[in-house]
Amino acid sequence: MSLILSLDTSTTVCSVALHRDGAVLACFELFTEKSSSGMLTTLIQNVVHDSGHPLSELDAVAVAKGPGSYTGLRIGVSTAKGLCFALDKPLLAINTLEAMAWQVNGFYPASYALCPLLDARRMEVYCAVYDSEGREKVPTSAQIIDEQSFVDLLAQQPVVFFGNGAAKCRAILAHQPNAVFPEQVIHPSARTVGQLAALAYREGRFESVADFEPYYLKDFVGTKPKKLVV
Repeated sequence: MSLILSLDTSTTVCSVALHRDGAVLACFELFTEKSSSGMLTTLIQNVVHDSGHPLSELDAVAVAKGPGSYTGLRIGVSTAKGLCFALDKPLLAINTLEAMAWQVNGFYPASYALCPLLDARRMEVYCAVYDSEGREKVPTSAQIIDEQSFVDLLAQQPVVFFGNGAAKCRAILAHQPNAVFPEQVIHPSARTVGQLAALAYREGRFESVADFEPYYLKDFVGTKPKKLVV
């Protein structure tokens, strides 16, 4: 038996869920145009209140480790680590893209590959490829989308491109007969982070609370402030 609180702040969608043995007991999600991670502690309070399970009953805390928004990941991981330190609970970390792939499991034929995409800078995305059961086929990477992107994979089988980076692929790859684009944008969610965290908990795949850092995938590149005109 495991009671796990899961956090996902990889994008502007902030979500918190509580799972018992992989079954969701409560979940709150906040969708905004700007970063919503500042509401994370409020969502945690809502989940605790709605489920009737205080934080003291937790067996572990899980967090979407990335890739994703640098700021969002820092907030999510620091909050998860703070809870683990305060409650003396273990930390579980789940790849954001893997959790996204679990959201579409069962919605497409077994012959389809699943490619979650998170928007990065310009024509770049964070992506990975999974089979219909969520097993990794191509590891997580940062890719610049052009006419040659995924051509070998698309020659072999249908590929479902989804996530907030899918629009970049649609503009270039929509003519490919094996390229599939859901109409609805699929965002990362603590719901599937918690499902994968239950598996990680049973297998004892815990992180070092002191040393763990977000999976940024790329070094942060800041933008220069605009020159003030007076």
